Amino acid sequence: MLQVQTLPASLAGLLWTLRWCFTEPSFRTFTALVAGMVAQPARRTVCGMLVGAGLSRVWHHSRAHWFFSQARWSVEQVGLVLARLIVDRLLSPDAPVLLAVDDTLMRRSGRKVAGAAWQHNGARKAPKGSQVSWGTCFVVVGIVLTLPCTTRPVCLPVLARLWRPKGTSKTVLACQMIDVLAGRLAPRPIHVVADAHYAGADGAPTRRQLHGRGLPERVSLTSRLRVNAALHAIAERPARQRGGRPKRIGARLGTPTDLARRAGWQRYTVYRYRRRVPVDLAETCCLWYGTYRSRTVRVVLVRDVGSTAKAGYDLALITTDLHSPATEILARYAARWSIEVAFEDARQHTGVGEARNRTQRAVERTVPFGLITQSIVVLWYTQYGHSPDIVKDRRARAPWYRTKTHPSYLDMLVKLRRVLIVARFRASTTQPPIPEETLDLHLAWADTAA
Repeated sequence: MLQVQTLPASLAGLLWTLRWCFTEPSFRTFTALVAGMVAQPARRTVCGMLVGAGLSRVWHHSRAHWFFSQARWSVEQVGLVLARLIVDRLLSPDAPVLLAVDDTLMRRSGRKVAGAAWQHNGARKAPKGSQVSWGTCFVVVGIVLTLPCTTRPVCLPVLARLWRPKGTSKTVLACQMIDVLAGRLAPRPIHVVADAHYAGADGAPTRRQLHGRGLPERVSLTSRLRVNAALHAIAERPARQRGGRPKRIGARLGTPTDLARRAGWQRYTVYRYRRRVPVDLAETCCLWYGTYRSRTVRVVLVRDVGSTAKAGYDLALITTDLHSPATEILARYAARWSIEVAFEDARQHTGVGEARNRTQRAVERTVPFGLITQSIVVLWYTQYGHSPDIVKDRRARAPWYRTKTHPSYLDMLVKLRRVLIVARFRASTTQPPIPEETLDLHLAWADTAA
């Protein structure tokens, strides 16, 4: 059985840092469900977590469902404590924090699932215009960093909120979570990266449904700029002011395509997607009055060497960071893709979204719980589980991975599963194992990578 007393000391110590977020009974259930979700290779439902923890014949299944639907604990509070733990243990004291924001759909079935509706599903492989699925949508905020054992950015989700159609907008939900995180991670500077849907997250609340939009002062936002954004020059103050209100905006610059035609391109070498590549960059300080009103923003246009794009550029970025170099802005935005990788790992390997609870409180907690479990796995592996032999063993068993040099999330998950299996068998008895127990251990060890 995988309980607090039988868990490996490294994992138990890591989970113990979250102890004050729970009551004593809830904490015991929390640790068992985290271990069960990691140890279970398939069907990571609420009851499947009990099976993975070896408690299906010890606890009634209602105890696990009660933990998500009725227990007194806050999944956001757990995420904030975990975020502080990640920053303190994996980042240098003076390093800024990079946050990635995005939303993802968890497919569900049933008409009585709280928050479920027909929504856009970008992960569905279907013709454009038919990427619609029935499920629940969550806005997720994750910490992006490069681990000591990897060379690619890794996103560790810490906060997630359920989005309801006709409810609070996704942009406002993201701003609320970032505001809470900024307060917990103070006084570190924070940079946020997001896709075009969140490009106006730090803008003025121009409409009623956008009330609550905006980020704290020390937080910058970098995102993709819409192709139809109307940009204007910054208004110049006249040498002699006449009567009336001063001019707010300058001449119209047009869309990013118009900027690209008049841009002065410069070539730089940028590190993105684990490669150093030459690109042409052009930047302009201007106004996006429809979203940011009179606030100055930077537009960075990116063009690959030899590109033949009709718009004259390949990527247009908008950022509220007016001081960092354009190459750093581009590398920062490229790291945003790590949150998409985290979503894929969450569905395929961690089992997030497989739970079948339906009440509102349980639905709001179960997916964030799974994402937090995924971040705990990465944090545990980085501090206690990494070994260079893991990559060598994987390449020996799968020789087609010729370029594999660093562990993937699946490697991290398999390592923790095997540590839990060993801890579970050792805790069962102090006597030497019989042949049947040894065979069971080997079968369980082989199933961890399933």
